[in-house]
Amino acid sequence: MGKDEKDRTLDHWEWPPIEADSLPKLLKLRSEQFADRVFIRHKHLGIWQRITWKEVYQHVRALGLGLMKLGLKRGETVAMAGENRQELFWAEWAALCAGAKVVCLYPDMIPSEVKYILEDSDAVYFIAEDQEQVDKILKVKDQLPGLRKVIYWDSRGMWHYNDPILMEFKEVQEEGRNYGRQNPQLFEESIAQVKGADIAALSYTSGTTGLPKGVIMTHASVLDGAYRIQMHSPLKPFTQYLSYISPAWGTEQLFGITLGVFVPLTLNFPEEPETVLANIRELGVEALAFGPRQWEGLASMVQAYMLDAGWIRRFIYRIGMKIGYQIAEKRTEGKEIHPIWYLLYPLADRLILQAIRDNLGLKKAYMAVSGGTAMSPEVFRFFHAIGLKLRNAYGISEVGMLTQHKGNQFDLETLGSWFQSHPAFGPPLEWKLGEKGELLIRGGAGFTGYYKNPKASAEKMADGWFLSGDAAHIREDGQLVFLDRVSDLRSLSSGHFFPPQFIEIRLRFSPYIKDVIVIGDETKPFVSALINIDAEIVGRWAEKKGLAYSTFPDLSQMPEVGDLIRQEIERVNKFLEEQSRVQKFVNLPKELDPDEAELTRTRKLRREFIENRYAELIEAIYGERKEFVTEVPVKYRDGRTGMVKTQTRIIQI
Repeated sequence: MGKDEKDRTLDHWEWPPIEADSLPKLLKLRSEQFADRVFIRHKHLGIWQRITWKEVYQHVRALGLGLMKLGLKRGETVAMAGENRQELFWAEWAALCAGAKVVCLYPDMIPSEVKYILEDSDAVYFIAEDQEQVDKILKVKDQLPGLRKVIYWDSRGMWHYNDPILMEFKEVQEEGRNYGRQNPQLFEESIAQVKGADIAALSYTSGTTGLPKGVIMTHASVLDGAYRIQMHSPLKPFTQYLSYISPAWGTEQLFGITLGVFVPLTLNFPEEPETVLANIRELGVEALAFGPRQWEGLASMVQAYMLDAGWIRRFIYRIGMKIGYQIAEKRTEGKEIHPIWYLLYPLADRLILQAIRDNLGLKKAYMAVSGGTAMSPEVFRFFHAIGLKLRNAYGISEVGMLTQHKGNQFDLETLGSWFQSHPAFGPPLEWKLGEKGELLIRGGAGFTGYYKNPKASAEKMADGWFLSGDAAHIREDGQLVFLDRVSDLRSLSSGHFFPPQFIEIRLRFSPYIKDVIVIGDETKPFVSALINIDAEIVGRWAEKKGLAYSTFPDLSQMPEVGDLIRQEIERVNKFLEEQSRVQKFVNLPKELDPDEAELTRTRKLRREFIENRYAELIEAIYGERKEFVTEVPVKYRDGRTGMVKTQTRIIQI
C-alpha cells in the first residue's frame, strides 16, 4: 500500500485539534498539513484541473486580503451567488478568514429574491459568478444603499459593462497580494481572531409558510455537525466528493464547505449542471449528498430509459432488478438470504446492475446520502437493488444534522439512528415528542436564532427545547419515523387524519410524475391531488404510443395520459388507509415553477400559495364537474407575463 493510499485509511486519520475552533483556523491547519495534496478538481475546457491545498490557501488569502483592503470589516456580511465552482468556495473561506459572515444565494433566484436576501442579511459585498448573476444585482442595486461592490469571476459578456460598482475577482485578488506584501501577518492575525461563537453563515429557510428567515450558523455549529457525522459514519480522508447542491442549502455548508476541510475531502466540481452525470462517471465519485428530488430524478431517468429499450434489454433489466431487490430486501432487514440468490447475484450484477451504477457515475460511491426531507422507500429500494447503499439523513438548518442510517441493516421507513454531539460543543443531543407528536430537540451547539428576528427565534423555543415543526414517531429502538410537517397534517370533514407529504413522496417515485400536491382539509370529504406530469418522460411515452401533441397543456390533458397517471395513483392507493386514498385528480396544464413562487428554490411545495392560486379548480374537483376551464397567470424568463387557459379534465379514480 502506497503512502497516499495509506493516508486515506481511517486507521491513519487524526481528529483535528479542538483548538481549531473555527473554519479559518482549520483551513490554515489543513493547508500546512497537506500542502502538496490535491484539494480541488474542476473541469475547464474539457480538461480536469487539479489545485493543491497550498494553492487553494494562496487564492483564499489573496481574496481575503483584497476584501479587507476594500474595507470589509469583521462581522459584516458578504453575499455570493453562482454554480458550485472553486471560486465560490474560495470566496466563502476568504470572507470567513477576514472575520465576516457569508450568505449564499441559489443561482436561479430572481432579482426580487436577491434583493430581499441581501437587504435582510445586511450584505455589503456581492460576489457573483457571471453576467447572469451580475445583471440581477444591477437591477436592484439602487435599492441596496449599503452595497459597496459587486465582484465577479467569469468575465464573458462583461466587456462593455462600466458600472463603478463592478470589480473583477482576479483584480480583488491582485489588490490582496499587494496588500499582503505590505502587511505580511495581517491575514493570519485575522484568522487567529475568529472564534467558534462567531457567525459563519446565514442559511435562509425555504419560506414555505412566509418570508425566508436567516438561520444563524456559527463556526461552532458547523464544526459540531462535522464531528457528529465523522463519529457516526466516518468518511475516509481524501474521499472524492462531488459538490453539486448549492451552498445556499445548509447541507452543502456542512458537507462541501466544512467536511471538505475537516476530513479533508477532495472536492470535485462538475463543468456545468447539465454535464453532472458525465462528470460523475469521469471522476469516480465516492461520496455525494443530494436532496430527494435529485435521487428521485436519477431513479426516474433509469426507468424512463428502459421504457425506450428493446424487449430483450427490458427483460434482462427486469430479471436483474428482481435479483437485486431480493438481495437488498433481505440484507437491509437482516434476514437470511437464500443460496440461490447468492448464486444469481454475481451474474445479475455483471449483466445489468453494475452497468446501471456505472452509467449513473456511482460505481465507486461508498457514501451516498439523501437529506432535506423524507423520500419514498421505493426510491431507497431501487438504489439498494442496483448495489448503492443510499442512506437517509435527517437534519434541520437550525440545529444541524440529527440522524442517519449506518451499516447494512436498517428500516427504509425510518431516518436512521441518532448522532452524538462532541462534548466540546455542548451537552449531549436529546429529543422527545411534544404535543401532536412534534419532535423537540436540544443539545450540541444548539439553536442560535434567526438573524434580526428575535420574535421568530423565541417562537421556536420552549423551556430550552427547539420546536422542529416536524411530526414524528420514535420507535422503541430509537429510530425516527418522519410523518409530515405538523402544520401540514390534515383532517377531512369526517375527522380522519392523513399525511399529505407521505402520499406525495410515494407518488413522485413514478417516472411520469414530477410534482404533486395532495388536497384535503376539514371542509373536504375526500383526498384529491394536483399532478404536475414530467413533460420529458410522458412526452417520450406519448410518442412511443403514436400520440400527437403540440404543447405541455395538450399533453397533460390527453385522455391516455390521464389513464396513465390514474394507474400510478392506484398503485400508491393500495398502500394507504381507505379514507387516505386519492379519489380524484387533475393533471395541471402548466409546470409548477419556483419563479412564480409555487415552489421554493429547493423545489419544496409552497402549499398555501398553490391552493390559493388553484382555488377555483380545487372547488370544481369537489363538485360534480368532469372538466373545468383553468386560467393561470405565468411569468416568462424575459419578464413578460401571460395567461394559460386550458380545458382541464377532472379524473375520478
